[in-house]
Amino acid sequence: MNEYDIVVRPIITEKSSLLKDAGNQYVFEVQRDANKIEIRKAVEKLFKVKVVSVHVANNEGKKKRVGRFTGKKPDWKKAIVKLNPKDKITIFEGA
Repeated sequence: MNEYDIVVRPIITEKSSLLKDAGNQYVFEVQRDANKIEIRKAVEKLFKVKVVSVHVANNEGKKKRVGRFTGKKPDWKKAIVKLNPKDKITIFEGA
């Protein structure tokens, strides 16, 4: 698995922007089988920053219903990555 497979996409929400402003933390959707060490190495290599800590959360997909049929969205994993205070990731800045 390479870095592009581990980090799926950035999550840009109101809460993630508050984390970015207050604590220099960034939120990503990552592969479900990736661990903290792999996530740390992938973010450091992709964005050329120094990662201080990584927190992960496994999110269960929501149950959805269309008429009489029920289904489920896929499960996914979220990683909150705290960076060195002097580093930042520009994709979150809108540049």
